Amino acid sequence: MVKRKAFPLRINPKLYDVLEKWADDELRSVNAQIEVILKEAAKRTGRLKEEKKE
Repeated sequence: MVKRKAFPLRINPKLYDVLEKWADDELRSVNAQIEVILKEAAKRTGRLKEEKKE
């Protein structure tokens, strides 16, 4: 199981509403949706290398 780092996040309420709807559409929590979006952006910009699957 992957360890997670917890931290507080201040976010614009309108943006949160968008993320909440998006997460609901993809059957995820808002937290998981934010993590997916950030991970995809980091990969796309070459800042995160692909993870090896075991």
